[in-house]
Amino acid sequence: MRWRPLAAHDLPVVAALEARIHAAPWSERNFRDALAAGYSARVGVRAERIVAYGVLMLGPGEAQLLNLSVVPEARRNGLGRALLLQFMDVARQLGAEQVFLEVRVGNAGAIALYEGSGFKAVARRVEYYPPDRRGGAREDALVMRCDLRRSPA
Repeated sequence: MRWRPLAAHDLPVVAALEARIHAAPWSERNFRDALAAGYSARVGVRAERIVAYGVLMLGPGEAQLLNLSVVPEARRNGLGRALLLQFMDVARQLGAEQVFLEVRVGNAGAIALYEGSGFKAVARRVEYYPPDRRGGAREDALVMRCDLRRSPA
């Protein structure tokens, strides 16, 4: 596994993976805008294929994890945790004291990952996410926070 910054030439591939993974995917333009804004964006490459990617936005004293994704066939191998820890390290190095993120309340695997990395639920955004592709109901977002000054991760 090789980790590196997300590059402009990766955008079509990452956008295609995003469309396959998420009910409300980011567009290629969303990723391009994140790069243009200077956000921290990384990809994980295995056998010359991108299998994980993410985007972290930094602000004064805090960071927000905007996207953390692993392709389904590569899940349950620690890639999400590895990328999350990289972003937490970047946030610390750049002076952030806390990291926030939003996650679908029904995404038990992601919630377990975040809780295991020191995140705690701090709020709930009702009907934040649009319905999935099957046309179900809108889904709430759980807002989670990690205090980087106290987190051993």
